[in-house]
Order: sequence, then C-alpha cells, then structure tokens
Amino acid sequence: MTDPPATGLRSPAGAAEAAAGAAGVRIRPLTGLDEFDQVYRLYQAIWHPDPTNPPVTGELLRALTKAGNYVAGAYADGELVGAGVGFFGAPAHRELHSHIAGVSAAARGRNVGFALKLHQRAWALDRGVAAITWTYDPLIARNAYFNVVKLGAEPVEYLPNFYGGMLDGINAGDETDRLLVRWDLTAPHVEDAAAGRIRRVDAAALRAAGAVVGLDRAGDGTPVAGSPDGGTVLVAVPPDVGALRGTDPGLARRWRIAVRDVVRPLLTGGGRITGFDRTGWYVVTRERTEA
Repeated sequence: MTDPPATGLRSPAGAAEAAAGAAGVRIRPLTGLDEFDQVYRLYQAIWHPDPTNPPVTGELLRALTKAGNYVAGAYADGELVGAGVGFFGAPAHRELHSHIAGVSAAARGRNVGFALKLHQRAWALDRGVAAITWTYDPLIARNAYFNVVKLGAEPVEYLPNFYGGMLDGINAGDETDRLLVRWDLTAPHVEDAAAGRIRRVDAAALRAAGAVVGLDRAGDGTPVAGSPDGGTVLVAVPPDVGALRGTDPGLARRWRIAVRDVVRPLLTGGGRITGFDRTGWYVVTRERTEA
C-alpha cells in the first residue's frame, strides 16, 4: 500500500475531501435504515462473525445516530466500500470512541480507510471533540503502521484479551489483546499526518544508535525475548500474523504472549510508543531511572 498524497495546508474538512477524492470515494454520514443494512452486510463480509454476535445491527446504528453519534460510509460508484461507527465517551462530547471501521476487500489498497478517518476527524472537530480513541490488535503490523504512523495516533494502554473470545473469521482461536490509541485531533504531528507528512522511523538505524531490543525475531520466525532496559526499546511483531494463524496457530499464540509480556510492562511503567517501522518494529521510548 502506498502512502496517501500530501494534502497540503487545508482545513480538516478540506483534507478529508482531498483524501476521499484520492481514494475515489464519497464519504457521508448515514441516516437511513437501508444504509444501516448496507453497513451490517459490509461488516458481515469483512469479519464473518458469529451469527449470534454481529459487530453491529441496524437497530443499534439507528439508536447511535439518533443520539448524535458517528456513522458514516464511503461509496464508490454507488456501492458501500467502507464504513465507520463511533460514539461519544467521557468527558461528555469531548472524546469520541471509534468502535469499528472496515473496508471491503475490493477497495483495499486505495487508502479508503485513511479517507474515512480524516472524515471522522473533521466531523469530530466540527462538534468540539478534542480526541478520538479506538483499539487495534497490536500483532497486526499493517494496522500498527496505519494507526501510529499514517494517522499519528498514540497507543496509551495495553488491554489483554479485551473482548474475550470472538468467533469470527479473523479473531477465532486467539485471545483479543488490544492496544488503546488516542488521536489528539489538533496536535501538530496529527495535522502533519492529515496532510500526508508522516513521521517514519528506521529500526535498524535506531538499533545502530544504541536502541535495545526488547523482543526480536529469530531466523525461523519465532519470538526471542531481549532486554527492555534502555531509553529506546524495539519490539518486533510477526510480518503477517493473519497468515501465521492459519499456518501455525501455536506460533501465533506464542507471539501474542511474547508481545504482551514486553509491551504491557513498558506502557504501565511510563514508556510511550512513539513510532512503528513498517518492517515490523514498535519503537518505545522510556525515561531511564537512576540507580
């Protein structure tokens, strides 16, 4: 996937419109029952959830929008190819929690997800919202890069097995560890990211400059514990955990525990995830305590 083109110095709404245009979609809030049914069917096709526990229903979406929350869809040639759902959190109407967002397989690789997030940002800022939070699986490298680098969101909390067991086509058979991210909508680095000016990191260069490896990858793809004792700590994730779940679910579970055992203590101990190298490395910075 290529990075989105720089959108220049635009308003949040202008940046969102430019991103949507580059992705070849039109994004708008959804209000009709038929539109909610389209979202339901789109999410069914993406996640293949347990029929008894769908991620959303039309009735829920109707209630959320009636209460003033965020439900929006991205359309290409009249077909819904992406959708996002969010609701207000505490403090009231100052923070939005983005519960779920997805893009159809046919539209992936076109930066539709990026355009959806910029639409959500513009919508939120127009209503006085200061930040948006959401969760993602810390093992999925492409999502880590998207959230931390392309959007400039900061992971702030590690949540082990947050949703419990999920019997869908993506999460089945694995624990649902999540990173909670906070997107400070007016932070300078977020404004830069919305304009296509992203902050990349180079794990190899950081390692050469003295960063320590808290979790490494062996030649056979297994996780190797290192040392988190440093001001900059690099934490590896598997290149494609989705494929690994299919070919070696036991190894995927080993990665789950290994990443949890390193990242969770780093964050609870005051460390901050400040970057992600798309080759599969988190960059964690921490204050070093004096002996």
